[in-house]
Amino acid sequence: MNLLYINWDINPEIVNIFGLPVKYYGLLFLTGLVLCFNILKGIYKKENLSVQAHEALFSYALIGILAGARLGHCLFYDFDYYSQHPVEIFLPIQKGPDGSYYFSGFAGLASHGGGIGLLIMLLLYARKFSISFMTILDAIAIVLPLGGTFIRLANLMNSEIIGIPSTLPWAFIFHQVDEVPRHPAQLYEAISYFIIFVVVFLVYKKNIFSIGKGFYFGISILLIFIMRILIEFIKEDQVGFEHGMSFNMGQLLSIPFVLLGLFFIAKSILEKGKIKTS
Repeated sequence: MNLLYINWDINPEIVNIFGLPVKYYGLLFLTGLVLCFNILKGIYKKENLSVQAHEALFSYALIGILAGARLGHCLFYDFDYYSQHPVEIFLPIQKGPDGSYYFSGFAGLASHGGGIGLLIMLLLYARKFSISFMTILDAIAIVLPLGGTFIRLANLMNSEIIGIPSTLPWAFIFHQVDEVPRHPAQLYEAISYFIIFVVVFLVYKKNIFSIGKGFYFGISILLIFIMRILIEFIKEDQVGFEHGMSFNMGQLLSIPFVLLGLFFIAKSILEKGKIKTS
């Protein structure tokens, strides 16, 4: 065991109950969602949004994130495989060497797809409960980085989305991958997203911008995806076709979100300036 670096050899599976694995990934994913849901309860109360709408939000968000993230992974990162195994896109099973299927869980979720899926479900949700779509987007955006924090911690427990080799003293040796000290890219992202959450939440608490104008949505996705683009430079390629690309798939998919964030920030600031001068 190398004592100069952080030796990481966590079993992703916490316990196996009658052949069904309980994994850190699912536990952390749900923990993040529950925390975000409870923080949103206070935001809904402050913004005079209905209790019924808040209670329904969890289901809409969960479906949107999971469906979008799954489809995003299958379409953007591993289309060749899933185009030949379409049943595995929708069911948590995989075909073994003997031709039989076994329970595998959903091994592959893409955050960009999750974001798109969430946006679609929030649009339906806003119509269902007659709430301004921008109000919902701003409210969700306040807690969005906190959800991202737990997803990246889940990736860390899975020893996936690892960084490139490093000689820094905090480098991780992911023993379930290889014996090479690497940047803990998942941890970098988790810390970055938590800091973004704290900043955005404090801005909201100071009432600097009103909910529903798009500022919180803009600033949150802008900061999240800027960090995503930067940290991707020290990540290993997730799929083979990214090798040799100047910008990998994660970075390319982040650019539209960055531009969208800039648009809503600029729009909010200009509207706020007009109100003050009128």
